[in-house]
Amino acid sequence: MLPIKTPVTFIIFKRPETTEKVFAAIRQAKPPKLFVIADGRRADKEGEAEKCAATREIIERVDWECEVIKNYSEINLGCAKRVSSGLDWVFSNVEETIILEDDCIPHPTFFRFCEELLEKYRNDTRIASISAQNVQAGHKRTNQSYYFSRYSHCWGWASWRRAWQHYDLSMKLWEEVQAENILRDLLIDSKAASDWQRIFQSVYENPTGITWDYQWTFACWMQSSLSIIPNVNLVSNVGVGADSTHFNSEQEFSFINVPMQAMEFPLQHPRMIVRNAEADNFTQKTVYQATALNIFKERLKKVLKYSNAN
Repeated sequence: MLPIKTPVTFIIFKRPETTEKVFAAIRQAKPPKLFVIADGRRADKEGEAEKCAATREIIERVDWECEVIKNYSEINLGCAKRVSSGLDWVFSNVEETIILEDDCIPHPTFFRFCEELLEKYRNDTRIASISAQNVQAGHKRTNQSYYFSRYSHCWGWASWRRAWQHYDLSMKLWEEVQAENILRDLLIDSKAASDWQRIFQSVYENPTGITWDYQWTFACWMQSSLSIIPNVNLVSNVGVGADSTHFNSEQEFSFINVPMQAMEFPLQHPRMIVRNAEADNFTQKTVYQATALNIFKERLKKVLKYSNAN
């Protein structure tokens, strides 16, 4: 595999075991610039300072010609603030980057896939991101190398400053979007609109909680942007276990540890930039409908807990 020319952004925290695996993949690609975003320890978590230190130590093992640029927080900002502020920093330095978190192991061909498409769509404002993840459960949606989607999966992805500039952690446009029923116009499907209403409302009420990526979806939708999805899955998320921010077991999310496949080159490009509705409908039903239901259940638990307390 030839070294890439595109900067890579690596988001780390406190998991040296998974960080080591993702670092090994980055080391194979040999990017000329490596931006590293790290959150600080939580004071109430015993042993976390040592885990954070061990994770950061891995970055010191860069042994190829590479400019390593670090943005390490000494206090804990939390996932939402740390990732969003870190990416603000990265995009203030470069026009485009490939982004990996410490639990997302990419296939070696992911880097070339991103690099070629970052160049091809660099000035096409219809496209906001390039994803590694394919959640179609083996269904082949196109004969080309990738398709276009309204969903911007962030388990390994790439984007441009021109797209990220629209990101807003606090989702200030949300009340206007609600008032004008824009989700119904955008999604057409009333059930999908209702699901995303619950998701976005939950995030809007707690924008600095544990998520940053729903705000990214919101930003993309408000620009009518599309994401590029590979026709094969190019990433495996290994972030399951006690140290996981989002998932404690594979049963909680069926797309953990999905096998990877190689992307074949030269890339076969779609002739038209039109989203794949069949693929998006499948994604909505298998991924986001379940998410919205879980949010509703959590809210119901809080209401019942409050009622019982009074």
